[in-house]
Amino acid sequence: MKLLPIVTIGVSVLAAQQNSLQPRVREIIDGVSEDRIAATIKKLASFPTRNTLSTQGAADARQWIANELKSYSPKLQVTLEHFKVKKNEERIFRDVDLYNVVAVLPGTSMPDTQVLITAHYDSLNLIPLPGQASDETADNIGERTIKYDWTKADAPAPGANDDGSGTAAVMELARVMSRYQFGKTLVFIAFEGEEQGLIGSTLHAAAARKQSVAIEAVLNNDIIGSETSGSGRMGNRSVNLYGSEVTDSVSQQLARYARQVGERYLPSMKVNLIFMQDRLGRGGDHTPFQQEGYAAVRLSTPFEDYAHQHSATDLAEYVSVPYTARVAQINAAVAASLASAPKPPDVTQEAKTGVLKGQLVPRITRGKSRYDAQLRWKPTGSEFNLKGYAIVMRSTTAPDWEQEIFVGKVNEYLLKDVSIDELRFGVKAIDNDGNESLVAPYIYPPRPKRDVPVY
Repeated sequence: MKLLPIVTIGVSVLAAQQNSLQPRVREIIDGVSEDRIAATIKKLASFPTRNTLSTQGAADARQWIANELKSYSPKLQVTLEHFKVKKNEERIFRDVDLYNVVAVLPGTSMPDTQVLITAHYDSLNLIPLPGQASDETADNIGERTIKYDWTKADAPAPGANDDGSGTAAVMELARVMSRYQFGKTLVFIAFEGEEQGLIGSTLHAAAARKQSVAIEAVLNNDIIGSETSGSGRMGNRSVNLYGSEVTDSVSQQLARYARQVGERYLPSMKVNLIFMQDRLGRGGDHTPFQQEGYAAVRLSTPFEDYAHQHSATDLAEYVSVPYTARVAQINAAVAASLASAPKPPDVTQEAKTGVLKGQLVPRITRGKSRYDAQLRWKPTGSEFNLKGYAIVMRSTTAPDWEQEIFVGKVNEYLLKDVSIDELRFGVKAIDNDGNESLVAPYIYPPRPKRDVPVY
C-alpha cells in the first residue's frame, strides 16, 4: 500500500486542495437578505407576546410563520407539530396545546438523513412576584434567586432578540435554501415552549429517537442578534458555538465541522469553539437532541444584554440585522455543505474477546510492527460519487484536528512510526465535488473496573 508523508504541522497540500469553496454554497450565502431578516424580526416583535401560554399571541405568531414558510417554495412541506402538554409546576401552569412549526425540504439521494436548522419562536416577559426584587443576582448558577409570576402570560414580550433573531435566520434560510436540492433532507424548525423548559424541542427530539430518525446535525440559533453586551463589550465579527463537554462526542465533531466550514466561507467571522453544553446554568433547544444522542450545537452572540432579555424592552431597535445575517450565513455554509456531503464512515467493530468483549471498539491497532498506526473503517452509504477518505490527527490536548492526510478511496491505511498511544485519530469521507462528511473519531472505551474476589 502506498504511503503518504506525514505532515508535522497544519494540513497537507493535497488535503488543502479538497477544501475549495463550492460555488453553490457561496451562492446560497450571498442570497441571505438583510432586508428580509429585518422585516421578519420587526413582524415577530409586533405581536404583543409570543408566550406559549398566552391567550392569542403565540397562536397568531405561529400561523404567520407557517404561512410565510409555505409562500417560499412548493418544495417546502410545512406542518404544525402538535403536542398536548399537561400542567407542570409553575412554568406550565395549565394544560396547553403546543405547536412547533416545521418545514421539510426533502433530500434526493439520502432523504432519510436529516440536517436541522432551528430556533424558538416563543417569547417571555418575566414578572417578579409582589415583594420580589426586579433583577436577579448571579450567585446561584442554575437557580433563580427571585420568584416570578408565570401566569402573566399576556404581558408584553416582543422577544426581538430572544429569539426573534434566531427565528428570522431560520426562516430566511428556509426561503433561500428551498430554491435548491440537497442529498440529505433539510428541516427548518421554530420550536415553541423553549422558555418553559425546552418543551417543544424535548418532545420533537424524543419522538425522533423513538422513531429512529437519522438526524445527522442540529444547528440551533438562540439570541444571535446583539453586538453590544450589558457590560459595554462590543463586537460583530464572532459568534459563540456551544458543543459538548464530552471529548470527541458527536456534538464536538459537529462543532469542529461548523467552525472549519463557517470560517472557510466567511473568513471575516470567527467561530468561537466552546466545549460546554451551553452557558452556565442555562439551556437551549439543542440540549434535548444531545440528550437523545444526536449531534447538536448552539450558535449565540458573545455579547448578551441581560437587561433586555425576558422583558418588554427586547425590541427590534436593539437587534443588529447585519450581525444576525452573518450568523445566518454561517448556518447556511455549514448546513448546505453537510446536506451535500457523504455520510461519515464507521470506525467501530464489536470486540470478540478480551475485557471489552461485546462492546464497540475502534478499528485501530499498532499494526504488525506494533509501532505504527493501522486504521480501518467501512462506508455507511453509497461510494458512487466518493473521491476518498482523509485521516485527521491531533494531540490529545488539542481542541481541534491539527493534521490531515487524504488517503484515497481505500478502507484502511497504515501510518508508519506513528504512535496510537499519543494522538487522537479520525476519518472523514470526501466526494468528487469536495463536500466533506463529519469526522468519525476513533474513541477508546474506558477499561472496565475489575472486581477481584478475595478470601
